[in-house]
Amino acid sequence: MKVAALYDIHGNLPALEAVIPQLEADVVVVGGDVASGPFPLETLELLRSLPVPVRFVRGNADRVLDLDEILEAHRSARLWVAERLGEANVRFLRELPLDVVVEGVRFCHGAPGSDTEPITRVTSDERLRRLLRDVDESVVVCGHTHVQFDRLVDAVRVLNAGSVGFPYEAEPGAYWVELTPEPVFHRTEYDVEEAIARIRATGHPNADWAEELALLDPGRPQRMSEIIEGWAT
Repeated sequence: MKVAALYDIHGNLPALEAVIPQLEADVVVVGGDVASGPFPLETLELLRSLPVPVRFVRGNADRVLDLDEILEAHRSARLWVAERLGEANVRFLRELPLDVVVEGVRFCHGAPGSDTEPITRVTSDERLRRLLRDVDESVVVCGHTHVQFDRLVDAVRVLNAGSVGFPYEAEPGAYWVELTPEPVFHRTEYDVEEAIARIRATGHPNADWAEELALLDPGRPQRMSEIIEGWAT
C-alpha cells in the first residue's frame, strides 16, 4: 500500500493543486497546518474530494484557529481564516487527533503526542530518543519545521515530510513524501509567480509572505532548522 504524506499546506491551494495529479497513493495523510493561509476553505474541500481515504492529523496552526486561542499578534490573519472556514470546519480542525497510525507508521505534526514540539535535522540523538520513548512503531513521519529529512535513531526511522505550501528549502516547490513502503521524497514544481499573484488577490492580511515562495537560498534549510531547534522544550 502506498501512503502519501502532505504536511504544512498552509492554505497554499496552487501548491496543492500541483501535487494532486502526482498522487498514486492508496491513502493520503494530511499532517497538520492544512488551512491556515490564503485559501483555507478551498484547500480543505480539495482534500476532502480526493478519491482515496484521507486521514488528518492536527497541527498547531489548526488548533489556534479556535477563536478562544487566537494570539493578539496573529489575530487578523487567524480571524480571516476562521471566518472563511466557518465554525464547523474550525471545530473539525481543532478536534483532530495528534497522531494517527497507518500501515504501521506513526504520523504526527511536531513530535509524537505534540503539535508544537519540533524535531529537526539538528535535533540531538539524546533529545530525539526522549521524544520517541513511548513510540512502538519503527517509522515516524513528522512535519512542523518545513524541512525534509530522513534520520535513524536506534531502531526508529524519523522522516520529515517537508511542507507542501511554505517550505524552508533551498529552492521553490511543493515538498512531500510518499511511503511505498520505502520513503520517496518529492519536490513538485509549480508556477510560483502565478501562485504569488493568486495569493495576493485573496486579500489575506499576511499575503506578503508569499514572496518567500520564490526564494533560492541553499543555506536556508540548515539555518531554519537551527532556529526552530531553539523552540524545543
